[in-house]
Amino acid sequence: APWLPHSSLKGEDGNTPSDEDISAEADTFMFEGHGTTAGGLARLLYNLALHPHYQEWCHREVRERLKGRDVEQIEWEDLSHLPFTTMCIKESLHLHPPVTAVSRRHRVTSPCVKDTLSPRVRLTRGARCPQCHNPSLSPVPKVAISTPPGIICLMSIYGTHHNPDIWPEPQVYNPLRFSLENSQGRSPLAFIPFSASPRNCIWQSFAMAELKVVAALTVARFTIQLNAGRPLRRKPELILREDGLWLLLEPLLEVA
Repeated sequence: APWLPHSSLKGEDGNTPSDEDISAEADTFMFEGHGTTAGGLARLLYNLALHPHYQEWCHREVRERLKGRDVEQIEWEDLSHLPFTTMCIKESLHLHPPVTAVSRRHRVTSPCVKDTLSPRVRLTRGARCPQCHNPSLSPVPKVAISTPPGIICLMSIYGTHHNPDIWPEPQVYNPLRFSLENSQGRSPLAFIPFSASPRNCIWQSFAMAELKVVAALTVARFTIQLNAGRPLRRKPELILREDGLWLLLEPLLEVA
């Protein structure tokens, strides 16, 4: 990139990244900023088509918030006043997380939890780990161990989101599980579509805002229906398949 100042290409260590490094970073931003959001949006619209009563609830909420304004006039502050639409988005990300697993390499000795019985620090449900001080959420007895530097830990986001010990009926699309009342007492680490910790997804706030805007614009203008001629094909992949997910959008008479 000859048009960029040389100093702006240096990293924190003072080294200039290679073309391969720059290409990898650009690929990451494209995937994180578009691929996962597109997948999350497709699943959201599919779930709303599958549950028309929730879709109608979202439609009424958006229309009541706009109060006669054209749907294109939706503003940033409106997004924080769409609680049920937000619950629908979260429930879709709960059932179908765009990224199903993440990994971390431990650079320093840090606590971890293993599903193995041991005479050492045994944790029952509600007991706090003496190392990380986090409460155990599982009824399965666990033991706190330390992981040496260099160990890679793989965490299943999909498995966490479908753990029946945390989520009753985890396969059922139920946006109300994210209501204030039903969320009380649930660990914030039980819902991690954007991962967690300081190294979570940097696009989290932008992605949620983008999903709210597109959802609001869509349910306010269209009725979303399933496409019987293009049934959903389930296959775990990190990005949408080439053939996509097909739905039918019928314009609403009130906004036609």
